Amino acid sequence: MSSICGIVRTRLDTRMEEATIRRMGLSMAHRGPDQQGIALREGGALHHNRLAIIDVENGLQPMTREYSGHRYTIIYNGELYNTAELAAELTAQGAQFQTRCDTEVVLNAFIFWGPRCARKFNGMFAFGVFDETAQQLTLIRDRFGIKPLYYRTLGLRLIFASEIKALFQHPDIEPTLDRHGLWELLFLAPVTRIGSGLFRSVNALEPGHYLVWTDGVIRKEVYWKLEAKPFEETEAQAVANVRELLIDAIRRQMVADGPLCAFLSGGLDSTIVSSVLAEAYQQRGNRLNTYSFEYEGNRDAFHSTLFQPQSDDQFAAWVANELGTEHRTLTVNPLELADALSIATALRDFPGQADIDSSLYLYCRQVKQRHSIALTGEGADEIFGGYPWYYRPEMMERSFFPWQHDPMKRVHLFHDDLVQSRLGFEWLSDEYRTDLAACPTLRDEPPEDANARRATWLTSRYFMHSLLERKDRMSMGAGVEARVPFGDHRILEYVYNIPWSIKRKNEVEKSLLREAMSDYLPERIRTRKKSPYPKVHNPEYERIVRQRLEERMHEPTSRLASMIDRTALNQMLDAEDSTWFGQLMSRPQLIAWLLQMDWWLEHYHVRIIS
Repeated sequence: MSSICGIVRTRLDTRMEEATIRRMGLSMAHRGPDQQGIALREGGALHHNRLAIIDVENGLQPMTREYSGHRYTIIYNGELYNTAELAAELTAQGAQFQTRCDTEVVLNAFIFWGPRCARKFNGMFAFGVFDETAQQLTLIRDRFGIKPLYYRTLGLRLIFASEIKALFQHPDIEPTLDRHGLWELLFLAPVTRIGSGLFRSVNALEPGHYLVWTDGVIRKEVYWKLEAKPFEETEAQAVANVRELLIDAIRRQMVADGPLCAFLSGGLDSTIVSSVLAEAYQQRGNRLNTYSFEYEGNRDAFHSTLFQPQSDDQFAAWVANELGTEHRTLTVNPLELADALSIATALRDFPGQADIDSSLYLYCRQVKQRHSIALTGEGADEIFGGYPWYYRPEMMERSFFPWQHDPMKRVHLFHDDLVQSRLGFEWLSDEYRTDLAACPTLRDEPPEDANARRATWLTSRYFMHSLLERKDRMSMGAGVEARVPFGDHRILEYVYNIPWSIKRKNEVEKSLLREAMSDYLPERIRTRKKSPYPKVHNPEYERIVRQRLEERMHEPTSRLASMIDRTALNQMLDAEDSTWFGQLMSRPQLIAWLLQMDWWLEHYHVRIIS
């Protein structure tokens, strides 16, 4: 894992850009604490920070190879899980290798097959290849957008980076938020629109896309997208195929030159990942390390709800004992959680998921003491239909993103002459309807299949993307590479076309997944109801963030204070608690999110324009 950034322009004087590219790289040093490298080429300046995972000694970047009279330099952030197969195929075509690292495989694949080489890749990646001879840059991003990649044009120049903060190190780029960016922030965050960098003129390369820059002209192409196909197999075949795909995905992601661990909540998804890993470790005579996470004081404050009927801490240790893993429960206290809100904001470059983010960062920082690689269970709910809007069609018919339970709850805290909430809601509603209309479907399929397909399409593009971005930013902020086996594109491609009656058989959530992996699941977990994780219940946390927000609202230097409607804020603070995003973010998280925004406006020097 690593960070990448670069500046390209035909006849670019790289000496003039050297100081800028070094500043850009330094701003993302947390993503690659092991090695740093820079390449100054005719027409391009490239920088790389590396978290060394495979072939530590030889995988230095930027990496340059010459072929057929062209000189190619790559900077790469990611991990391929089919490196060996690709290397064998490339060797048969005449490629030569000097290292064992996947970076060289990616570079040779690009040289031999061009930008559509990404169609052959199994993994998470964002990389740039600069052809110095042709004065051409190609940027490529993985199918789910697990690895971030942003860019901005300035005349004939293209500036790109793994994180937005690096772009702001360029003297000609400033953090400006126009009304569209403000609407995204207040209506959608932590989700953003596909391809949006939130800030004005900052773009995210869309997942499953590549971009080619030549002499100031940009061309973008899609190399992967979901396709709707008739399902022509039996239920038994679906169960067997899902099992085979998932086991293969998990085992593929074990590749590393050092020990790895698993995050184990005691829920269905993380137990599946941990169970398959534990078996593989036992076959080698080793013992898997697992970690669970809990907030200090949660057990005493926990109350059962419809969405969270059981506390997770009672399950994680039990599962670890059943699987025979070496298990540790990591904790953070409410004060630590609140103190890390600003760090989480800086890692994500905008106010994200409040303590949902900061807790992950704090946990990964503890994991880093013993491990640099972790496998996690993210993505299963999005692919197998674990959320209410998959089986409640009225949630998909609201003309707004279904995980935003109350789109106006946050927006109404701000003065409307600034926000223009009606216009913002109409604009984003149009965006929602347009995107939903693009969903790949089949003619005359049953209504429940059509609804589930639309839910999967929308959720994998937006909600899942946001969760994977969170995982990447917070884990990389602590120097940990987090891998997501459910993010193997083959699984989504296959499950997307399985009928809803199989995926939710007998009205049991994710029944297909439960059945496919039944021999890897203790019965107590196989039948366990979904429980959102992690969720802070300790009232001390809300007391801390409420007090801090009230103090900031009385600070004359607070820009947020001038934007907030105090009456609406007081009503929110006094009202009964309720969720407003997903199943985890309720009033404590809204208060914490406002603290994040207050810090962000000040420390990022955000300029808001109408």
